[in-house]
Amino acid sequence: MAKNKKKALDLYGRKMKMVDLQMEDPWRVFRIMSEFVNGFDDLSHVKKAVTIFGSARTDSNDPMYKLTRETAELFGKKGYSIITGGGPGIMEAGNIGAVDACAESIGLNIELPFEQKPNAYINNLIGFHYFFVRKVMFLKYAKAFLIFPGGYGTFDEMFECLTLAQTGRMPKVPIIFFGKDFWEGIMNWLKTTVLTEQKISPEDLDLFKIVESSKEALDIVNKFYANRQKK
Repeated sequence: MAKNKKKALDLYGRKMKMVDLQMEDPWRVFRIMSEFVNGFDDLSHVKKAVTIFGSARTDSNDPMYKLTRETAELFGKKGYSIITGGGPGIMEAGNIGAVDACAESIGLNIELPFEQKPNAYINNLIGFHYFFVRKVMFLKYAKAFLIFPGGYGTFDEMFECLTLAQTGRMPKVPIIFFGKDFWEGIMNWLKTTVLTEQKISPEDLDLFKIVESSKEALDIVNKFYANRQKK
């Protein structure tokens, strides 16, 4: 009898959890909406920005950390706001570079269980619960994407940029990868496998550039917008 009662209670508990989830989903829409509204409102003043992507695990002694800081400072001095994910590693280096240039230093922080505390070099911090809302903010305000070595999160952001540019769902802007040694393998795979098997078109390989220095990146961005003005 006691065993049957326990089974009945367990079944009731599972059913109630399902009901709770069904009730929760419609209300979740309002949280999503509020994140979009807050993000658009907080960033509505941004006219000219670059978004920097890269690993949260990059140490401050890593050459890529130093290159990120230098690149952010260079773009900041040219009037660009600097947008990062607001965390440590490459993101921190980007925000430090913005501060070095006295430029706006924007951090779009994400709530994660074990990572992603905001770094101390942000003067416009916006928090997000949903990755996809945060990603919209990364993309909407950027005049260029500067992509440094990273892991799954960086790959996700990088392929999102490439996909939206390829499909025309956002205006084409410079997509620039830093560090030939790091990116060469995946770029060769795109050329020798993905392109060969006709999963992408030859022109899709023109959506990005690979550079080794901040000056190369700035030259690409300057040339891109100079050519656009001539058209």
